[in-house]
Amino acid sequence: MTAQNRPPLLRLEGISKSFGGAPVLTGVAWEVLTGEVHALVGENGAGKSTLMNIVSGVLEPDAGRMEWAGRPMAVHTPRAAQDLGISFVHQELALVPQLSIAENVFLGRHPSRRIGLPVVKWGELRERARALLAELGHDVDPRRLVERLSIGEQQLVEIARALACVSRLIIMDEPTAPLSERETERLFEVIGRLRGRGVSIIYITHRLKEVYSGADRVTVLRDGRLIATAPVSEMPQDLLVRHMVGRELSEETAAPHESAQREVMLRVDGLARGRDFRDIGFAVRRGEIVALAGLVGAGRTEVLESLFGVSPADHGRIQVAGREVEIRTPADAIRAGMALVPDDRKAKGLMLGASVRMNMVLACERRFVIRRRREAESAARMIGELRVRTRGAERPVSELSGGNQQKVVLAKWLLADAGVFLLDEPTRGVDVGAKSEIYALIRALARRGAAILFASSEMEEVLRLADRILVMHRGRIAGELSRAQASDERIMQLATGGEAA
Repeated sequence: MTAQNRPPLLRLEGISKSFGGAPVLTGVAWEVLTGEVHALVGENGAGKSTLMNIVSGVLEPDAGRMEWAGRPMAVHTPRAAQDLGISFVHQELALVPQLSIAENVFLGRHPSRRIGLPVVKWGELRERARALLAELGHDVDPRRLVERLSIGEQQLVEIARALACVSRLIIMDEPTAPLSERETERLFEVIGRLRGRGVSIIYITHRLKEVYSGADRVTVLRDGRLIATAPVSEMPQDLLVRHMVGRELSEETAAPHESAQREVMLRVDGLARGRDFRDIGFAVRRGEIVALAGLVGAGRTEVLESLFGVSPADHGRIQVAGREVEIRTPADAIRAGMALVPDDRKAKGLMLGASVRMNMVLACERRFVIRRRREAESAARMIGELRVRTRGAERPVSELSGGNQQKVVLAKWLLADAGVFLLDEPTRGVDVGAKSEIYALIRALARRGAAILFASSEMEEVLRLADRILVMHRGRIAGELSRAQASDERIMQLATGGEAA
């Protein structure tokens, strides 16, 4: 029996929710079938998280009803949802690093026996954890501490914990955001096994490639309303995008920049730092977009952060606009005209409690005197130019969506008049509409004469944006490809230690 012919496991009718009088969900009617992978997509702010928080018992709807396996369903707490068989694997993994895999899998549900006080059955705990991991196709020692696991292995522990609760429905929120290509492949293998056992998966993602490679059906939310549900095979990608953003996206395909005769803005020779990277050398010219590609752990982030002085290199030379510079701190890099948009904007790029204006002017306006009027004018200009969606420059930047927060980080460096932009995963965690706008901003920076070096785990992004691609493998540059030479296969061949065909 195909997933589409199976009975509904979860049915929602007329679900509505408002916060402070503002509607977030309006009359959502939706169902998830038994044993299907159902992708849930939409721009940031579309209502996906609110809907999943209602299903998982974190929030209660203002109106509507829910059914579970054909019966009325009322979940007032996450524990009540878990007891029904609903588990939520959040994007931010909720594990205890200092505990073992087995202890995390059965956290709060340890098998025990009573000898006066409850005593944990450690042998049974580990064997049951080992069996769950084996069921997911992985042979990992359940005694290992979670803090020693890769992100992909930690996610495996989260899924094993969901199975330990005898879950019939697992909600996965952006599960591949921190994963390498290989870890993503393994995750889809696990999802396939779960589907084969009749477990239903709600899969939330901004990566449309994953919708078409792993889901049975897809549902689009926009502005709190359900726009469309269809089998993936009947939903062309251009139609899916149009449903998500409510408009056609003008997806510019940039021609390679004629930058061969332009000034070299960034030159790196013999850069090295411990075991992180070594013998790094390249040049980026004015108006050129160069990608750093490679698998997670290849050293891309380390190189970018070293160039910006976050973790300085041990050896090597750096030239900016023809002048050799010594960069030991981010302040040195800023003085040299460099900018860094980090891979984690919340932890490294923004002051979340501060206003949009404050975040925008951090790198340029403030020295010894605070000029509020000038700052306000600069922030208003950037909000307009970059189309930042905010209720005002004095609103906390934490209120903004991921894509708009990323625009604020870019605005900070535009106001600082940077000439060299280092972008680490520039569209991580942003929706398809914001991603298109950020691509346009990057291309506009290049046209204005900035030199751009960016690292990305998304192959499609690398191929779409870059004039040249530097592929890293184990801390070294394994090869260089022009736009004309580049393909998924050639990049992956270099990234895994082979030679490009």
